[in-house]
Amino acid sequence: MPFDPVAYAIPVFVALILGELLWTRFAGDARAYEWRDTGTSLAIGLGSTVAGAITGGLTAALLGWVHGFAPLSIGWAWWAWPLCFILDDLAYYVFHRSAHRVRWFWASHVNHHSSQHYNLSTALRQSWTGFVALSFIFRLPLALVGFEPGMILVCAGVNLVYQFWIHTETVKRLPRWFEAVMNTPSHHRVHHAVNARYLDRNYAGTFIVWDKLFGTFTPEDDEERIRYGIVSQLGTFNLFYAVFHEWIGIASDVWKAPWRHKLSYLWREPGWSHDGSRETSEMIRRRWLEGRDGQ
Repeated sequence: MPFDPVAYAIPVFVALILGELLWTRFAGDARAYEWRDTGTSLAIGLGSTVAGAITGGLTAALLGWVHGFAPLSIGWAWWAWPLCFILDDLAYYVFHRSAHRVRWFWASHVNHHSSQHYNLSTALRQSWTGFVALSFIFRLPLALVGFEPGMILVCAGVNLVYQFWIHTETVKRLPRWFEAVMNTPSHHRVHHAVNARYLDRNYAGTFIVWDKLFGTFTPEDDEERIRYGIVSQLGTFNLFYAVFHEWIGIASDVWKAPWRHKLSYLWREPGWSHDGSRETSEMIRRRWLEGRDGQ
């Protein structure tokens, strides 16, 4: 297995979480951390680490197999590293956008959004079922064009490490030039919000330019308090329900749906229903826009 940046970053993650916890207590913000919520985040993070250890070799093997079909081998040249990182970040954007627009992928990703708090421990809510959901397919094209599998995995790990620190309310705004190019706590707070104006926006991993390029960027509005979580909040700190509730929901909907609609509950957007009894994020956002325009 290649060098794993995430494994080496874990002690730093823990130290920063403790530092933020102490800072928010010192600043008088007792609501920043809630012990049951933080405990659930830590448990999900531990489970994700175990799941990654089990499936990481399979992902590497699949990347290696696809790399065997590449028309050329880019190798380990120095210039390949930044190019691979940029293209991997684009692949992450495509994955992340799909994870919010396709229910099958959302079932694996939703636990990352399930906390109603937004602090560094929230970043640890990573998927247990990413391999089952086939999330790795978004990085296979990088191997197919010739990037080394080990390079792809290292770049993906660095991308994930970068995203840790943007899960905070402690950092408000950064210099304008940095906010213009990079993903920041301000941009990512928007992504985790359930306010109608913010739903399904700012999918970036490291570079916010993808959202600006593809029309999914929305800046944070200081006049509107952000609410975090998911549209239908969990209402529980149960670890296994937090991780698997959407898979259970999919199974239930597929079982009950008429035959012609069964597959739609896998591949349509979260919130879609064949009888119109639910709302998708797009419907909620459209209703908000219509209400704002009608004022």
